[in-house]
Amino acid sequence: MTDLRQRLRELPCGRRLLDAAAGMAGVHLVGGAVRDLLLKRVPRELDVVVEGDVSALASRLGADADAVAHDHFGTATVRDADCRWDLAAARAESYARPGALPDVRPAAIEQDLRRRDMTINALALDLATGELRAAPHAEADLAAGRLRVLHDASFVDDPTRLWRIARYAARLGFALEERTAQLAREAVAVGALETVSGARIGNELRLALAEPDPVAALQSAVTLGLARWLAPDRALTERALELLPAGEGRRDLLVLAASLAGPADERLADLQFSAAERAIVRACRETPALGDAPSSPSELARALRGRPVEAVALAGARGGAAGAAAARRWLRELRYVALQITGDDLRAAGVAEGADLGRRLQAVLDLRLDGALAEGREAELEAALAASPGAGRS
Repeated sequence: MTDLRQRLRELPCGRRLLDAAAGMAGVHLVGGAVRDLLLKRVPRELDVVVEGDVSALASRLGADADAVAHDHFGTATVRDADCRWDLAAARAESYARPGALPDVRPAAIEQDLRRRDMTINALALDLATGELRAAPHAEADLAAGRLRVLHDASFVDDPTRLWRIARYAARLGFALEERTAQLAREAVAVGALETVSGARIGNELRLALAEPDPVAALQSAVTLGLARWLAPDRALTERALELLPAGEGRRDLLVLAASLAGPADERLADLQFSAAERAIVRACRETPALGDAPSSPSELARALRGRPVEAVALAGARGGAAGAAAARRWLRELRYVALQITGDDLRAAGVAEGADLGRRLQAVLDLRLDGALAEGREAELEAALAASPGAGRS
């Protein structure tokens, strides 16, 4: 077998980890990083288990590194430049009650592997020797594309593993082993997820939305019965994401909004989505589809001004080809149209303070949007002063 340390060294952060761990015994790369190296994928994260105190390795990873310790679990997160390493002392764990956070105690690496969520993540690469340690079935399941939990109480002890297995099924294209599928169905049926706080479920949902294919992750969760309030629609979501301006908006919230089966503000609040996040999702749900009926640019602006870009993208995606064209025109062009004159200019020209002032400005902006007004302050001011009282539409 190829020494996985060679593949790890090809990664800048992997090379730094190997250099820091040189000469140290009991330092292991674990979990998904080892799995991905075996699958010849680039690991999404580098998790390290140390048989002993993590502080020595943390300090070796760089004097300028930012280390955040989490003493209760014997862990530390170390960041330096573009690298991040999650370190943990090897441990065993038990659960005082279903859904509770685990009680932990020091242990050897073999025990640490047995506490993990599923066999394909129960892998450890000894960074000193290159030896690969694996829980029973781990390597065979990885080769066969199977997802298998390590023990029958896995989903009851930690029901968030149901969300994790849904993500892995979508990301890796793996199938649940027969017994594991049965255990998942039974855990859902007895309400195992109800023993977990909304914040923890919300975190799992956020992780699903951050997957390379979030629609597949959400659909996998729905298939397992984890979120009956979701109805992912791949075609709609992909059309909406294509309309979202590059570098703007929240792709995760747009995917979520496109996947909701109905209003879910209260549910998202329980899942610890912020008020600002819920407002974006709500706007996405409430903005009507941009229909096929032609409208002037000023009418389009009136319908979309003030809407989040995520809501405009989803409204456009729901409106067919014409709706997509309208959303694209607003997002790429019309929302940037602005007047050179302000209310101060109108007041200086003798227009009284009040609602009429705003209506005049709106009337001029409508003319600009519709291409019915020459460029320049003078043309704008002339049009504003010529507008009859009550002109424009709010």
